[in-house]
Amino acid sequence: LQLVESGGGLVQPGGSLTLSCAASGSTSDYYAIGWFRQAPGKEREFVTAITRTGGYTYYGDSVKGRFTSSRDNAKNTVYLQMNSLKPDDTAIYYCVADPGSVVRPAHAIEYWGQGTQVTVYS
Repeated sequence: LQLVESGGGLVQPGGSLTLSCAASGSTSDYYAIGWFRQAPGKEREFVTAITRTGGYTYYGDSVKGRFTSSRDNAKNTVYLQMNSLKPDDTAIYYCVADPGSVVRPAHAIEYWGQGTQVTVYS
């Protein structure tokens, strides 16, 4: 399974961005998919997870109410809509996938994309 993120960029505080993650090499609906992020000098942080069918989503406390994840299995694509962005959201965002759960420590997750940079500046 290969994961390719897109949609990162520069945005001002309060702005919005939508990240996409395109999966290939396998049928994405076999996998739970989610997003982690890593800011400079910090450990990787759980952002969100979405189950295989998209029926359930989970969010880290720092993004609840601002970020929304969704998936389109027909397109093998997962989306992360980010609203009300803050400077603390600045990080590299990684799309992740696992046959099991992605609500687990980063080191336990099987598949990772290459990451896309999100910078929130004032």
